[in-house]
Amino acid sequence: MGDGMGKLTRRVLLAGVSAGLGVYAGRTLLAPTSASGPIFPADIKPNAGGILLNDASELSPTSVARHMTITADPAKDAVETIRAMMAEARSAGQPFIASTARHSMGGQSLAKDGTVLTLDQQWLEADTAAKTYRVAAGTRWSTVITKLDTIGFSPAVMQSNNDFGVASTYSVNAHGWPVRFSGCGSTVRSMKMLLADGTLVTCSRDENTELFQHAMGGYGLFGVITELELDMVPNSRLQPSFDHVPGSEFGTRFIDMLGADPSIQMAYGRLDVSLDRFFEDGLLISYRPAADQSELPAATGSGFVSRVSREIFRRQVGSDWVKHRRWWIETAVGPAIAGEATRNSLMNEPVVTLDDLDPLRTDILHEYFVAPSRFAEFVAACREVIPASFQQLLNVTLRFVDTDRDSVLAYATEPRIAAVMLFSQEKTVRGEADMARMTRDLIERVLAIGGTYYLPYRPHASLDQFTRAYPRAAAFAARKREIDSGLLFRNHLWDAYIGKL
Repeated sequence: MGDGMGKLTRRVLLAGVSAGLGVYAGRTLLAPTSASGPIFPADIKPNAGGILLNDASELSPTSVARHMTITADPAKDAVETIRAMMAEARSAGQPFIASTARHSMGGQSLAKDGTVLTLDQQWLEADTAAKTYRVAAGTRWSTVITKLDTIGFSPAVMQSNNDFGVASTYSVNAHGWPVRFSGCGSTVRSMKMLLADGTLVTCSRDENTELFQHAMGGYGLFGVITELELDMVPNSRLQPSFDHVPGSEFGTRFIDMLGADPSIQMAYGRLDVSLDRFFEDGLLISYRPAADQSELPAATGSGFVSRVSREIFRRQVGSDWVKHRRWWIETAVGPAIAGEATRNSLMNEPVVTLDDLDPLRTDILHEYFVAPSRFAEFVAACREVIPASFQQLLNVTLRFVDTDRDSVLAYATEPRIAAVMLFSQEKTVRGEADMARMTRDLIERVLAIGGTYYLPYRPHASLDQFTRAYPRAAAFAARKREIDSGLLFRNHLWDAYIGKL
C-alpha cells in the first residue's frame, strides 16, 4: 500500500494525457497550462496500450500497463481476484502495487509499466468488548469515523485528514494528533496480507512478526494487505487550550506539557511562517476532556469555516501581509471563538478543504522528525535554509510522535517532534529544481542534529541521505529480496532508493 500522508488537492489519476511544453512568465513549464488536468513532464507518455496515472504531487506521471479497482469486502472472492491479478502480473514480468487514494508525492503508489490496484472499500466490523475494529484495507478514515461514531468510539490513531485508506496509513506508518502514541502502526493488532506467491498470511506481533514489522511503513513492498484489526478508544467531547510559545522553545514546552498533564488526548502546534519573523512565534493547542460528556453530537467537519479559511490560506502565496493576518486570526481570533468538539469531529476533515485550485502551482509536503531537546536547532536550520529558497511555505503543523518499536523503516527511534510543512510550489523547471536543492539542504541539516525525514514525499534526498536517515534500509532490502525473490511488488521508492541497496 504505497500511499503517503496527503496533499491539499485531489486532481489525480487522469489517464491517457500526453503533455506538451507551455510558457508562463518566461519560464518553461513542466506541463500544459490547462486547469482541466494534472501537470506532466513533457517527455512522459504512456507506452503502447498503457495509461498514465499520477499521484498527489501532480509531478509523478507514470505509464502503467493496467489499473484495476476493488470495491468488494475482503471476502474470498475479492481475495481471489487480487490473487489472480498478481499472478497475471508475475507471469508478464510486470511489477504490482496497491494503494487507495494515491496521496503520496513521489510515485510510492505507482509501478512503472506494471499493474496498479486501487482498493476502495467500506467494510468495517467493531468489537466493543475488545475495543478493536476490523476493516478492509481500502476503507477510508471517513468511513471509519462515521461507523465508529455511531457506537461511541473513535480510531485510536489516524492521519490528520480522513481521505486516506487505512492500510495505506499502516503502510506509511503515518501519525496524527492523538498524543502519547507512535505511528498508526502501534495501534494495529494484526493484518492479513497476500504475498507474492499468492499465500494469504496473518501477521501480528505474535504471528509472522517479521512480516508485520516490515510491512509497517513498508510501502506495499512485501505484499497486498487485505484487512486489518486496530485499536479504538471511546469518543469524547474535548475542550481546547491555547498557549503562546517562542518557536525555539516549542519542543521542550510540548514535551513538558504532555508529561505534566496525562488528561491531554490530542495536541498539535503551529509556527508563524511570515518571512520577517520566520518561526519566531508558536502556538500550542491541546485538548482535554470537557466536563459534560453526555449526548455527544454526531461527528462533523469544520465545513463552512474551513472553506472560508481557504481563501485566506491561499492568499499567503507571496504576501507577508496576508501571512501576518492569518497568524493574527489563528492566534487571537481563533482561541477567542473556539469551542468544544468531539474527538471524531476534530479528525473528520478531508484534504480537499484547502484545495489550491491553481493549475500553475502544486502543494508539496515535507516532514521532519527531531528530538524535542534539539528542536531549537531545527528552527535555526529552517530559518537559514527555507527563506533562502523561493519556495512558498504556507503552513507548519507540529505534533508529538512516541518511539516506534516495531517498524523496520522507523522514523521515530526515540520520542520526536514532527514538523509537517506545506509548500506551494510552481509547476516549473525552476520550481522543481529549487525545491530539490532546498530539500537536500534541509535534510542534511536535520540529519546533523540526529533527526530524519519522512518517505512519502518528493524523492529529492540523495541515496546517501536516505541510508543515513534509515540505517536499516539495506537489511529491509535484503529481506524483501528473500521474501519476494521475483520483485513483484515495486514502486518508485524501490526504484529510486531501496532497490539500489
